[in-house]
Amino acid sequence: MNFSSKLLEDAVTEFSKLPGVGQKTALRLVLHLLGKEQEEVDSFGQSIIKLKRDIKHCSICHNISDQAICSICTSQKREKEVICVVEDTRDVMAIENTSQFFGVYHVLGGLISPMDGIGPSDLFIDSLVQRVATTPVKEIILAISATMEGDTTLFYLYKRLKDFQIPITTIARGIAFGGELEYADEITLGRSIVTRVPYVNSIIK
Repeated sequence: MNFSSKLLEDAVTEFSKLPGVGQKTALRLVLHLLGKEQEEVDSFGQSIIKLKRDIKHCSICHNISDQAICSICTSQKREKEVICVVEDTRDVMAIENTSQFFGVYHVLGGLISPMDGIGPSDLFIDSLVQRVATTPVKEIILAISATMEGDTTLFYLYKRLKDFQIPITTIARGIAFGGELEYADEITLGRSIVTRVPYVNSIIK
């Protein structure tokens, strides 16, 4: 792609580093910003800078937060004894949009994937085990995407948590194998949460 401006080229290059954004889309976004008032562009840029500089991760559940402890963990309306374990913040948002879950979360920060060099120690699994060991918990819901990495992570979590003698459930497989939670429609995901089943049922042949 030929550019008439090095500044334009540099901006397009940076935008094209975003996931799912090719050079043509990046160019369209950059030209869109160029057509905006200076104040709007400044506000856009500052919001990204402030996001990266000031964002926090909840010290309890590891969800993205503005405070040291997120609003879900501090809410008096949430059922603290029910923990829903998810891969990342996108899954928290997807489940919250269903309005079918009223417990709290634990964000792993990824899935076990030996092919990608991601092992249990790279995720927030130890903090989950410590959380279960030190706070009252009456159910753990494993809301993990139905992928090979997801199933590997599910089985590992079950082995780490089963000795606590706490019900461990998993979302019903209304989600197709290979599907990720963030892309599931709200009705399907909501039903999968409501109709969750004991995880042990899925590993006993």
